[in-house]
Amino acid sequence: MKRHFYLVAGWASLGLGAIGAFLPLLPTVPFVILAAFCFARSSPRLEAWLLTHPHFGHHIAAWREKGAISRKGKMAATAAFAFSILLAAIFSPWPWVMAPVIAAAVTGSWIWTRPEE
Repeated sequence: MKRHFYLVAGWASLGLGAIGAFLPLLPTVPFVILAAFCFARSSPRLEAWLLTHPHFGHHIAAWREKGAISRKGKMAATAAFAFSILLAAIFSPWPWVMAPVIAAAVTGSWIWTRPEE
């Protein structure tokens, strides 16, 4: 039962990561890292596939080894935060406009304190 839960969660995470490749507000790499975590507990074959993936494999390895996020990833996250704040400023009433500002401040500060690859 536990193995099936992790398998479904891995595929769901991978699906959200794929959607995030096209939507600027949804991150890709964190969902792929979560998918690798889930696949490690459910399907060694799928985990190996992610670890050897040409685009995502090095991000997963860097995160597992050092908790590292690339400079490019940090910049992309910051740009996505800025875009979210801009959209909120245009379309959200007060005080809801502050939600992405707070989320960006908390999450962004955590991201920028991680080591780099």
